[in-house]
Amino acid sequence: MGSEHPQPTVETDPPPGVLKRAIAASAIGNATEWFDYGIYAYGVTYISAAIFPGDAESATLLALMTFAVSFLVRPLGGLVWGPLGDRLGRKHVLAITILLMSGATLCVGLVPSYDSIGLWAPILLVLLRMIQGFSTGGEYGGAATFMAEYAPSRKRGFLGSFLEFGTLAGFSLGALLMLGFSLVLSDDAMGSWGWRLPFFVAAPLGLVGMYLRSRLEDTPVFKELEASGEKEESTSTQFKDLLAGYWKPILQLGGLVVALNVVNYTLLTYMPTYLEKEIHLNADQSLIVPIIGQLAMMCFLPFAGHFSDRVGRKPLWWVSLAGLFVAAVPAFLLMGTNMVGAVLGFAILGLLYVPQLATISATFPAMFPTHVRYAGFAIAYNVSTSLFGGTAPAVNDWLTEKTGDNLTPAYYMMAACVIGAIALVKVPETTRCPLNGTETPGTEGAPPPVELEPAKA
Repeated sequence: MGSEHPQPTVETDPPPGVLKRAIAASAIGNATEWFDYGIYAYGVTYISAAIFPGDAESATLLALMTFAVSFLVRPLGGLVWGPLGDRLGRKHVLAITILLMSGATLCVGLVPSYDSIGLWAPILLVLLRMIQGFSTGGEYGGAATFMAEYAPSRKRGFLGSFLEFGTLAGFSLGALLMLGFSLVLSDDAMGSWGWRLPFFVAAPLGLVGMYLRSRLEDTPVFKELEASGEKEESTSTQFKDLLAGYWKPILQLGGLVVALNVVNYTLLTYMPTYLEKEIHLNADQSLIVPIIGQLAMMCFLPFAGHFSDRVGRKPLWWVSLAGLFVAAVPAFLLMGTNMVGAVLGFAILGLLYVPQLATISATFPAMFPTHVRYAGFAIAYNVSTSLFGGTAPAVNDWLTEKTGDNLTPAYYMMAACVIGAIALVKVPETTRCPLNGTETPGTEGAPPPVELEPAKA
C-alpha cells in the first residue's frame, strides 16, 4: 500500500468538546447494555428461583438459556437497525436502540414471580430478553461506528478503548449493585424483591444516553458520504452489496467475534455460576472474584488502545489469542485452588484478553467502507455473537455438567482462539487509516494512513 500512496493523509480533528461528547454518547450505550448483562449474570440464582419452576439446578440452566435467547434475536436487530443506520444516519438509530434496551431491562425487574402468575412469568421474561436482544443488535455496531467515524484516525485505538471501558464499567456497576444488595439484605428479601432493584437503574442510564446522543450531529464521515450522494438508498440494494462485495470481511469479522465473545461471556457472565457450582466458592466470593478482575482490566484498556495506535491492531490480537490459548488451562487450574487462586487466575485471563477488548471498536468498523459499515458490522457481529457469545454460559454449564470436567470452559476458549487466529490472518491492518470513502480502509484505493503525530502548521 505504501508504494501506491507514499504521502500520508492530512486529517482535521473535530473540536475537543464535540469529540468528548461523541465518545461519552457511544460509551454510555455500551455501559447500559452491559449493566443489564451484569445484573442478570450476577443475579441469576435469584432470578431462576423467582421466575422458573423446578429444582435449583434446572432453574439455573433455564435462566442461562433465557439469557442466551436474547442473543438469538440479535441478528434480526442487526438486519433491521444496521441498514437503517446506513440510510438514515447513526444518531437517529442509536437514540431509539438505547431507549428500547434500557426499557426492556427496567421491565425485567417488574416481572411477577412464578408463584404469582405461573408460566406467564418465564414467558414474559423471555419476551423482554428478546426485545433487549433486538435493540442490542443495533446498539453495539452503531456505537462503535459512531465513535470510530468521529475519532481522529491516529487516536482511534485509544479513544475506542473507552467504549470497552464503558462495557466493563456498566457490567461492574450492575455486579456491584447486585452484590451490594445481597450483602445488605437478607436471603429472603433478596429472593423476594431485592434482586429487582438493580434493574430499575437502567431507566436513568437510558435517558442520559438518549440526551447525550440527541445533542450531537451525525458523524463527519457519514455527512461527507451523504453530501456526495453515495449512501445506500434502499435496504434491498444494501443487502445485495453486502453479500456480493463484502462476504469476505463478514466471515473474517465473524471468526474474530467467535474468539472475542466466547472468552468475553465465559469470563464476565458465566464465571460467577462456575465459581459457585464447580469451584464451590460461596455466593459472595463468586461475585467478588470477577469484579476485582474487571476493575484491573479497566485500568489497562486505555494503554492497550493507545499502544495499538502505534504498533497496529493485529500484533495485539496475535498476542492476546496466543496468550489465552496457552494460559487457559493453567489459569482454570489456578482458579480451582482457593479464593486467592481464583482472583489470580481470572486476572491472568482478563489481562490477556485486554488487547482484543481494547481494540475491537477501532478494528471492526474499519473492516467495511462507509456506505455499508453499520450494516456489515452489525450483521456479522450479531450473527456470530448469537451463535457463540450469548450461548457460552449455557454451553459451558451444560458441557461441564455432562463431562464432569471443570476445565471444559478452558477447552472451549482455546478452540475459539484457534478460530479467531484463522480469521485474523488475512484481515488488513487499518491502524491510522481514515474511514471515509467507499473503499475498505487498508486496501488499494482507500485513503492511506495518517501520520502518527498531526502535521505542524
